[in-house]
Amino acid sequence: MKKISQSIDEANLSQRDSYGRNDRKNITGLIIAAGLSSRMGKFKPLLKLNNNSFVRTIIEKMTLFCDEVIVITGHNKELMDLELSEVKQNDKIKIVYNDKYKEGMFTSLLKGIEHSTSGNWVLYHFVDQPGIPESFYEQIISEIDNDFDWIQPTYKGKKGHPILFNEKVARAILASNTNSNLKQISSKNDFRKKFVEVLTPSIFFDIDTVDDYKELTKQLEQ
Repeated sequence: MKKISQSIDEANLSQRDSYGRNDRKNITGLIIAAGLSSRMGKFKPLLKLNNNSFVRTIIEKMTLFCDEVIVITGHNKELMDLELSEVKQNDKIKIVYNDKYKEGMFTSLLKGIEHSTSGNWVLYHFVDQPGIPESFYEQIISEIDNDFDWIQPTYKGKKGHPILFNEKVARAILASNTNSNLKQISSKNDFRKKFVEVLTPSIFFDIDTVDDYKELTKQLEQ
């Protein structure tokens, strides 16, 4: 995991970032969109929300707040390439294929970190959370603090996703084997964690079934 160039113009450092901070945090947005969607029965990244696919909905939000956005693809690679053909023109966005996607989500997390070039921090995002509002990203990023390694949202005290983690966590992930997972890595390492109470319960809502999908669309129509 490489740090962004340190030769950023001093004048740029004094300007406000798009997320309202005076200091750049160098954030890589990492979207995991490689899975089989086997429980859903339909390919989740391409499900529609307000006439836009899940994956593009998330990309459009994350590009507002992240220095780069990496999308990890796997299953249905050709369909994903077609869906993302336009966003590839954005220099911020990288589309990375994980040929080991059948071995589990952790292989996609590894692949994403390996391809990060501008992140002191990684915003780790699942593709089935398209309902998270822009205000969430602004809030969670504003909570970045170098006294912590791991920043996780809570709603009414319950932990959710997406989470932010720094280079210390990234190195621990890269040092792990492909059979590991983030929960195991977290329990084995002394990461300094910060929990941030947010205003949206959508940090819990993932789309695993058709009923979940219907519930999401119903909530957003209210």
